[in-house]
Amino acid sequence: MPELLQDFFTQRLERQRHLSPHTIASYRDTFRLLLRFIEQRTGREPAPQQLTHWEAPALLAFLDYLEQQRDCQPCSRNVRLAALRSFLRYVAQQEPSALALAQRGLAIPMKRHDHHVLGYLTPLEVEAILAATHATESGRRDHCLFHLLYQTGARISEALNLQRQDVLWQPRVEVQLQGKGRKQRTLPLNSAVAAELKTHLRRRPSEPTAWIFANRWGEALTRSGVQKRLARTVQNAVRQCPSLKGRSISPHTFRHACAMHMLQADVDITLIALFLGHESPCTTHQYIELDMQLKEQCLKKLPTLKTKAHRFKVSDRLLAFLKNL
Repeated sequence: MPELLQDFFTQRLERQRHLSPHTIASYRDTFRLLLRFIEQRTGREPAPQQLTHWEAPALLAFLDYLEQQRDCQPCSRNVRLAALRSFLRYVAQQEPSALALAQRGLAIPMKRHDHHVLGYLTPLEVEAILAATHATESGRRDHCLFHLLYQTGARISEALNLQRQDVLWQPRVEVQLQGKGRKQRTLPLNSAVAAELKTHLRRRPSEPTAWIFANRWGEALTRSGVQKRLARTVQNAVRQCPSLKGRSISPHTFRHACAMHMLQADVDITLIALFLGHESPCTTHQYIELDMQLKEQCLKKLPTLKTKAHRFKVSDRLLAFLKNL
């Protein structure tokens, strides 16, 4: 089994499918968690484990462990299950003797989950967060990062992977982003963000491959690190903007805010999809769901009906009994 898992990563994922490093890292984390879980469950270390230890009941127990003990949401559970399914399909091809085992694992269904309404920030809330960053070197870096996230609608992974060579200064200031599925897109920067980025880069190494947003040791910032910095900044911003209190705000919220403000400015939804790097405009339609002003405009176009509803009266004893339960 160890050889089969290694071949799955080196042959199937890297050479045959040529998946992105982010996808491979997600798969890697899934199997690291599973190997440790099976070790705790059976006492077998990862290397000696066999496919028989990965039967469907064990995989189901692992998925329950993710939700109940690691507090993963159903959508995160489904991501882990997708990685397991990919491996089981590879097992079915490479090990015919394990076909039945693979089929039982592949029969585990994805879990349905609620699709929550996206959260976003108003322009005043964005300004309050930016104003709440500290006047220190790390605070100025945070201000530049948050400002860039809002103005470009970039994913946090796209922003943190930026290197000095990804910024083009002529004929206009542009930034090259590497998105999901290795899709690249180039976005212009407005004068305010461009000037701030130029000032920020003066304090960074001049090598083309130097990270634009780095920590004190010169390494690229991590998502968790940015989330902690943002949480502290939002706490400071609450004093000037009480509407931020108790809100769940992540770096991705700036992306939602960018899309919403474009939509409210009557930018075509197809252009917004291209700007954000969405695979399809259907993904961008979710922002229409958030726009209450647009819904109110639609509601005003409906005619007002002059009618009254009749009060329902229970006339049957059995219906009256059921109604009072």
